[in-house]
Formats: sequence, C-alpha cells, structure tokens
Amino acid sequence: MDVLLLQEIKCKPEQAPLAAFEAAGYEVATHGLNQWNGVAIASRVGLADVRVGFDGQPAFGKPGQDAVVEARALGALCGGVDVWSLYVPNGRGIDDPHYAYKRTFLQALAGAAQGWVSRPTVIGGDFNVAPLATDIWNEADPEAVTHVTAEVRHDLDLLAGAGYEELSRTFIPDERAYTFWDYKQLRFPRNEGLRIDFLYASRAFASLATACEIDRNERKGTGASDHVPVTADFDVVVSGES
Repeated sequence: MDVLLLQEIKCKPEQAPLAAFEAAGYEVATHGLNQWNGVAIASRVGLADVRVGFDGQPAFGKPGQDAVVEARALGALCGGVDVWSLYVPNGRGIDDPHYAYKRTFLQALAGAAQGWVSRPTVIGGDFNVAPLATDIWNEADPEAVTHVTAEVRHDLDLLAGAGYEELSRTFIPDERAYTFWDYKQLRFPRNEGLRIDFLYASRAFASLATACEIDRNERKGTGASDHVPVTADFDVVVSGES
C-alpha cells in the first residue's frame, strides 16, 4: 500500500510507534493531542505540505471548558495527490452537544473540500455516518442513533454535492458490506455491523480508480480493531514529491 490513512491513534506525535512504518519505507505525519482521537498519514510516495486541520474546522468543549480544535483531520500531498485522514465526531446522543458538533464538523468539511476538488484529492476515514438504511444491521440500534438521522445523512451527502465520489459504493454496492462491528454481543459473527468508513475522491480523480475493497478478514482473530480497512487502487503514475 502506497498511502495509509489512520484514525483514532490515541497518542501525541512523540508517542507514535513510527519505527515499524519507517522500516517498511513509509514517511509518517501524525496529529494527536492526548489519549483521545488522533489521525495520521503514512506514505511511501512522498509526504509534503502537511496540514493540521482544515479551514473552518470547528472546536468542541464541554460546558464550562475552553473549546479545542480536536485532532480529527490531517492533510498531506502524497505522490501528487492531496490526501486527508479524518475522524468525524461520534455525536454520542441526539440531545448531546456532541451531536451538534458532529453536524457542524461535516458541514465545515464539505465547505473546505470545495476548495480541494479541482486537484486530485482523496478524503478517507471514519465518518460515523451510515448513509443508507442498508448500511446498518438495524436502524433501531441504540448505539448508533447519531449515525442514521436524516440530518447527518444530509450533511455527509454534502461531499457529493461538493464534487466527490465515494469509491466503496461504486465498487462494492452489496448490502451489508460493513466496515465496523461492535465488540459487544457477538456483533461480528452475526454480521450486525455498520458501513461508516469511506474513501471519497474528487470526481475527476475517482474516474482513475480501478478497484476498492473492504477487508473483512482483518476483523477476525484476537486483538483485531472493530473497524476494517477500506482500500482503493488508482491507475496513476505518482510524482514522487517529498
């Protein structure tokens, strides 16, 4: 894999385990503030113009605390392609301030993404939204109430309006092709999951995609993440910028 987009790394840059990536030929950029959230980009085709956060990214703070722009977005130029690693807020509950924060984040992302669409761009990560009814095993799942509202589905769809195509939907239209299964209640063996991890590409660049896969096998075994990788291939010659 030439470029990896990582989310929820849960560490500060100085704590990131970079040695294994570097030994495999990757340059790595990380953005983390504490034990929560955190994003990273690892590239074997160059890593330049690293950007922490996007223009207009909203801040969040609990009542009585200062609002902070959390470590949820990191961009870089990799082999001539603008890539963004994103970890969209969960929302927590419909009446929770985090839900309004989630909506504002998605809306601000779409606004910023309009400024990137004229160049080859990929925006990937955990979006914490199941866009279609078939993207969740049960829309009544109380653990996913903030992932299925008409409001957040509309907010995520703003990326399409900004000129982006979601690649897994193009190549994997199957229903119940999930990317996340909770650890609880045997969700994975029962295939009670959600499709919430996506790769969006600017429309002209999306036309160069040749494949996209959801690697369900990565969810098997002891110590597996509750998310699985979503990967895409593009028929391009990288510029090798660094």
